[in-house]
Amino acid sequence: MTEDAPQRPSKFVRGNDHLDRLLSDPRLAADVAEAHTAAEEMDRVHAMNLAMIRKAAQMTQTEVAKKLGVGQAAVSRLESREDMLLSTLYDYLTATGADTASIVVTVHGRRIELDLGTVRGARTA
Repeated sequence: MTEDAPQRPSKFVRGNDHLDRLLSDPRLAADVAEAHTAAEEMDRVHAMNLAMIRKAAQMTQTEVAKKLGVGQAAVSRLESREDMLLSTLYDYLTATGADTASIVVTVHGRRIELDLGTVRGARTA
């Protein structure tokens, strides 16, 4: 073996043991904790966004529920869900009075817009 060759571990190290060793570094542990906090905040913001749209429309959950043909509790659950069908999102957005409902993504530098109305229309057609 030459001096420049990478050294191989002399024995198998369990993943949890390796993580524990890495997290014993206070700086790395702080970075990981910060990343977890940021992820939790993003989850919270996502959950808030549907309610924020409803509030911007100056509507209550009960009013949205009536337009959707469901109970208020169903709207509450919908606003706190982590994921949902695009058609469900479209129905919620139109119930709050959205003029347009679309999702915009960028793939390899190309901006792609998906009109949720066409997704909903294709499903019910």
